[in-house]
Amino acid sequence: MPDVVDLIMQDHREVERLFAELENHPEKRPLLVPVLTAVLTAHSRAEEAEVYPVAKDEAGETEEVEHSQEEHAEAERLLLRLAEADPTSPAFDEALRELVEAVTHHVEEEESTVLPGMRERLDDQRREELGRAFAESRARHLGDRPGEETREELLAQARNAGLSGASGMSKQELAKELHPS
Repeated sequence: MPDVVDLIMQDHREVERLFAELENHPEKRPLLVPVLTAVLTAHSRAEEAEVYPVAKDEAGETEEVEHSQEEHAEAERLLLRLAEADPTSPAFDEALRELVEAVTHHVEEEESTVLPGMRERLDDQRREELGRAFAESRARHLGDRPGEETREELLAQARNAGLSGASGMSKQELAKELHPS
């Protein structure tokens, strides 16, 4: 089983490939937007559920994880904008540009801080266990849509973001706190 760092980086390369296709082949946009949405959403949910808590608790990456969690919320907001835009419109081009920028920034940060920290502080066996958990979680979340998290998923995001008092909040309160419009 590949370790979790390798799996995350493979996903990052796949997202970059999808971005290039979307930018270079406008005629494929109607087919590719649902694929990009599925891949990015499943990746984010699996990181939030399986990877970030471990990065925070076992690898000491608290600030990095809180920041990454905020970036996931931003990417989901932009994904929704992209999915709602006409693929032939300037609004689509603008949403795509912003999404590519935000996700590229997130990937660069994650690959220069969180992932090297996990490689350094977690042994091979732990990274493989996490790789299995990440892959299983990602598979379960493949049909998920941005903005449609369960309360449990919102609670995981709140913990990752360092939000206090989250356990006493309703699903709506959590969503509002984590994803202000």
